[in-house]
Order: sequence, then structure tokens, then C-alpha cells
Amino acid sequence: MEFMEKLLDGVEVEWKPLSDIASITIGEFVHKNKQDSNAKYPVYNGGISPTGYYEKYNNTGDKIIVSARGANAGFVNRISQPYWAGNSCYSVGAKNSAEINWTYIFYFLKNSENKLIGDQQKGGIPAVSKKQMEVFQIPIPCPDNPKKSLEIQAEIVRILDAFTAMTAELTAELNLRKKQYNHYRDQLLSFDEDEVEWKALGEIGQVRMCKRILKAQTSTEGEVPFYKIGTFGKEPDAYIPRKLFEEYKGKYNFPKIGEILISASGTIGRTVIFNGEDAYFQDSNIVWIENDESIVLNKFLFYFYQIANWGVAEGGTIKRLYSDNLRKLLVPVPYPNDVERSLKAQARIVAILDKFDTLTTSITEGLPREIELRQQQYEYYRDLLLSFPKPSDKQVA
Repeated sequence: MEFMEKLLDGVEVEWKPLSDIASITIGEFVHKNKQDSNAKYPVYNGGISPTGYYEKYNNTGDKIIVSARGANAGFVNRISQPYWAGNSCYSVGAKNSAEINWTYIFYFLKNSENKLIGDQQKGGIPAVSKKQMEVFQIPIPCPDNPKKSLEIQAEIVRILDAFTAMTAELTAELNLRKKQYNHYRDQLLSFDEDEVEWKALGEIGQVRMCKRILKAQTSTEGEVPFYKIGTFGKEPDAYIPRKLFEEYKGKYNFPKIGEILISASGTIGRTVIFNGEDAYFQDSNIVWIENDESIVLNKFLFYFYQIANWGVAEGGTIKRLYSDNLRKLLVPVPYPNDVERSLKAQARIVAILDKFDTLTTSITEGLPREIELRQQQYEYYRDLLLSFPKPSDKQVA
């Protein structure tokens, strides 16, 4: 706040309706049948990504877009190239670029997404009206001195650009490390034929699944999470009573800590290492290999599953991994005639891949955590730098 006081240095801040400094237009509907993935111009209806491509454009670049309706109503983005704005997309362009730093306006609107979303019409489909856009208040520092005003705007933009660039660099680094991880994983799991034996999973352990849970036994709130195929590896949306959990856990198959849970439908082969926390899993859709690790380490299986060819069977229109497919899956076992050497080789591979996995996927350490922290830092300073003295009630009116 001291920095902001020094930056503003007592200058006046005038809040102007967005329509005073920008043109605001709503796009035009273009049918999917007229769009072509090979066409030149992206079609936007708000949101992060294009919804398609079209041979024409109705907006030149350097515009701010705001999603007009739907789940992403109020989302703010900036488009630098010519594009087609759909009928759920507001395009916001500068009226006088000599007096306004357009990147500054973008940052302010981006920082105000929650306010735009908060102003959505009540009931029905979430929406932001054109009137709401037109009257939305924008702070202009030092309005009577355009040169000074632009200097203040530019300094705010410079700082926020630096944070944006830092996050972009970390994201690029993460993508590079993921490619590197995939390369080393593929190399480490490739063996010469004379040093490996391919064993079927059925020789290593038994396919297991939890006892069936009926829908009537679940609730949206409860004591023990029940993971279905749609929530596997994500947040649960169903629960079972603890008494039922303890009964089934004691009587029927239940994974041991470290065993690898596998999705047998939906996204085939998605894996989660069971960490021992109280949870129950949907039978036949989530399975695991009960493995004593005397031949193959569970963590070695976890990494091999990432490149495995599951030989998925078609069950009607739904792809499914049946227990028989799973039992027949061939797994490379290095140095099969020397158990100690084999397990040491597997442990070495696991240790290397663990480091890459931590670097590329960990939300508590590694690059994803660093990116999250930088994004939080950026949002904190963006909020701080764009917190101007609010107008009086009279000025707002």
C-alpha cells in the first residue's frame, strides 16, 4: 500500500464507466456446420480456448473478450489475433489508445472477474448483460494529465507482466520436464531380451476388487468416501457409513498400502497408489493386483502401467478392461533368475522416476507447487496494485 501511495503520490483517481473508454460489442452466432478445423480464424464464445475455427473474422486483434453467458459468464481473456466473436462473447476495444494502456484495462477487468460474476442475473442461465458491461467502473489515475496517467498505468503493467512472464517460464519448464520424464521412463522400462523376462500379471498376483456397494447404501454426505469411476483420483461425491466400511473391509478384498488401483472403464489404465486412507472403491470399475512384491515392486508396476498396452475390450459402446485382459498383461521383469538383483534394478528405476514424478506432478513440491505459489503471488499483487480509492456514492451515481 505504501508503494501505491508513492505511485499515485496524491493524484486524483477518476472512476469511469467502461463504455466511456471502450467499445463493447456482442458477437454473432456461426453454426458449427460452417466451421472447419482447418480454417484460419478462431471462434470464441468467451472462455480460455476457441470453440472452433471459421473462414471469416468479425474482430481484429488486441481485444478483451468477456464471456456473456453460461458456466463461464464473466470470464475475461485477451485475444491478439483476428477472431470471430460468437453470440456469447463480448468484445471490448479501446476508444483512444493514446490515453489508456490497454494491458492495464485487461488486468483490471481480469482482477474484477468475481465482481462481474457477482453481478450476473439471478435465476436461469448465468449471464452478464451489456448494460452491466457498459456501466462497469474503471479507475483512471491522474485523468487531467494523460502523460502522468499513462506512466502510472505502465508501471502497474510492468510489475504484473513480470509475474506473468515468471509463471509462463515455469510452465514452459514444466512442459519440458514432462517430456524429459516421458523419455527417461520409456528408456528405463526398455530392456534387452537377454536381461528380461515378460511375465503375465496373473503370474505375479491376483486381480482383486472391492465388494459391491449398492447405490442405496451410499449418500452425498457421510463418513467414508466411496470412489466411483467418475471420481477415481479426484474428489468423492458419495460416501458410505463407517460401520458398513469396517464390515466389508474385514470380510472382503481390500487393497493394501502401496498397491496400485487401476480404472477398468472410462479412462482405461488410470492409476492411483493406495495410501491407506479410509476409502472404498466401486467394484469391477476399480481393481488392483494383490501383489506380495517378491517378484515385482508395486511402484515398478505403477510406472509400467503408464506405458502398458491394456488390450482393451469393447463392451457395447463402452471400452472396458476385463480381469482376463489384466491377467494377460505382460510385464518386464529384469534379471528374472536373480531375485535380489531384479528387485535392486527395479528399485533403481523407481528412484529415478520418483524424482521426475515429484518434479512434474507434486502439488506439495516441485514445479507444479512453484507455479501455484507464483500464481498466488501474482494474484495478490494484482489485487494490491489495482486497489484504488473507491469513488463516493455520488460519483458512482
